[in-house]
Amino acid sequence: MKVVLSANDIQLLIQRLAYQIIENTRLGDDIIVIGMQPRGIYFSNRLVAALKEMPEATHLNYGKLDITFYRDDLRKSLHVPNQTDISFSIENKKVILVDDVLYTGRTIRAAMDALMDFGRPSKVELCVLIDRRLSREFPIQPDYCGRAIDTFSTEKVKVQWNELDGEDKVVLL
Repeated sequence: MKVVLSANDIQLLIQRLAYQIIENTRLGDDIIVIGMQPRGIYFSNRLVAALKEMPEATHLNYGKLDITFYRDDLRKSLHVPNQTDISFSIENKKVILVDDVLYTGRTIRAAMDALMDFGRPSKVELCVLIDRRLSREFPIQPDYCGRAIDTFSTEKVKVQWNELDGEDKVVLL
């Protein structure tokens, strides 16, 4: 096991990503952040908290999206559904999807399918804590990335969150 990011590293990356999102958002635009269930919401909760501390984030909507029934691997294993909480319109808005790890791109593809059930956004951007660059099966790239790492397909990247695992860190197994 190799530690890729410490708790302090994660906090610094979240702050940097929040600043990048603010830099790329025009004043007065709604910022819509959608955290992806189940593990992406721990990252998105912290990202939204960092965004709310900035005076430029005047219009911020935050939702959570469950993609369980949009996955193409549902038949391979049993997935327990989580709750979707999007209580605002995304129609013609810029949406930032947030997940902890971008691997093959299949989860993001499923999230975009699920998102369309809530309206048609003007733009969808992707924010990830970890981008496993060499493993993509779909042409999906993050707009905001905490750390890009190159891994073998036999390796696993695990993001540990204090709320679930007792400490914050990213490890390579």
